[in-house]
Amino acid sequence: MKYLALVLANLRRKKVRTTLTVGSFAAALFLFGLLIAVRGAFNQGVQVAGADRLIVINRVSLIQPLPISYRERILRVPGVKAVTFATWFGGVYQDERNFFPQIVIETSTWREMYPEFLISDAEWAEFMKDRQGCLAGVDTAKRFGWKVGDRIPIKGTYIPGVWEFNLLGIYRGARPDDDTSQFWLRRDYFEEKAPSYWKGLVGWYIVKVANPDAVTSVVAAIDETFSNSPYETKTETEKSFAAAFVKQIGNIEFLILSIGAVVFFTLLLVTGNTMAIAVRERTGELAVLKTVGFSDTLVLWLIIGEALILALVGGTLGVLAAKAVAPGLAGFMYGAKIFLPVSDLGLGVGLALVAGALAGALPALSAMRLKVVDALRRV
Repeated sequence: MKYLALVLANLRRKKVRTTLTVGSFAAALFLFGLLIAVRGAFNQGVQVAGADRLIVINRVSLIQPLPISYRERILRVPGVKAVTFATWFGGVYQDERNFFPQIVIETSTWREMYPEFLISDAEWAEFMKDRQGCLAGVDTAKRFGWKVGDRIPIKGTYIPGVWEFNLLGIYRGARPDDDTSQFWLRRDYFEEKAPSYWKGLVGWYIVKVANPDAVTSVVAAIDETFSNSPYETKTETEKSFAAAFVKQIGNIEFLILSIGAVVFFTLLLVTGNTMAIAVRERTGELAVLKTVGFSDTLVLWLIIGEALILALVGGTLGVLAAKAVAPGLAGFMYGAKIFLPVSDLGLGVGLALVAGALAGALPALSAMRLKVVDALRRV
């Protein structure tokens, strides 16, 4: 801190250049922040997946159903604590572009399986009383301006007809990235109105295991139970199930790392060039500093200090701007929670400081090795 005033004075000498360099850091870290936020949105389901939950689907495909009788057999598998099931409804509300997940749920066990979805006891009690009742996540309710008591018509797609539901409650998530875009309807109402071929069938099972450390053996036991049957199963952890959907979109991780590497390398070039020019312009002054007693090491840290301050200011501005803008991207990725946690903000600023240190290292080494006689000869 003793020489901070000297470092700041050097940065203020070329205000335009300093501003542009800070802007480069801010732009790079702004892009970094948005990329990290988007990556988090794609991995949202993976990050919040329960460590003690398994998903059981038809071995052929997720769209192929399973018999409802499998529930009791799964419950008898050693290590299984609870079982519920669900079916994809897939209707259209007003317009096909108004997509949101619509899920037929088994009401008696759903809350136990997903305690992270928060809804009042009074609203749940009303939902249990009304066969045409439904519950919506807070994001979907806000999107369409729904409120408790509304009558919501949904046109079936693969299940024909127009279905009407009474919105009896709105659930929220216990964590910031919990999925609050879903729409839940009752299994008994679905069976009552759906075509007869859906009787006795469900889309998939959700299984809670007693001991998360025993997941591998429970997975194998469930699939073994139904091997060589007309409806063979494929069981996997909820995390693996969610990750499979992310992979269908593409290798988001590789894309983000590639763009981030290009941005980082460009930032090194820009900042390194700026610091090199600054050192060349001050060759005579650096020689004078060494003449009056500044050591080679101190000169080196003065140059690196300038680069670190540029990185700190620009990086902080960039990640804060990304944090402010990121939630607005949710409009382009409906159902995703887009935000930057504090840990990622710190990571962004840390990477900016690393870039600043690396970019300032070569010019700083050049200044440190500068001979006073050679420097004064250039003046």
